[in-house]
Amino acid sequence: MVRRKRVTKRRPTFGMPRNIVLLATPEGWSHSVLTEEGGLLCGSLADVAANTDPAEAQAAVAAMVVGLAHDFHEADVDVTWDPPREPGSWTAQVTVATTSPSA
Repeated sequence: MVRRKRVTKRRPTFGMPRNIVLLATPEGWSHSVLTEEGGLLCGSLADVAANTDPAEAQAAVAAMVVGLAHDFHEADVDVTWDPPREPGSWTAQVTVATTSPSA
């Protein structure tokens, strides 16, 4: 009897990003990325100084999220920043632009 090798599809280790929260703190820029699956990735922008313009910090975290979506999901995403509601805090929506046929 010949057994077929069981193939299981692995779930990506990073869920599809849905929202971004960016915070200016005295220590630097902090971010949280919420995923479609309910996950949360938090960290800081180590290469962005605390006194950097908010637009540059937004561009840095958006580039990180775009890269993660591409690497883990083979998807191109768009990041759209919402108008700020509070000083030092910004939110963004992440939407899928295109996905690879093999994704």
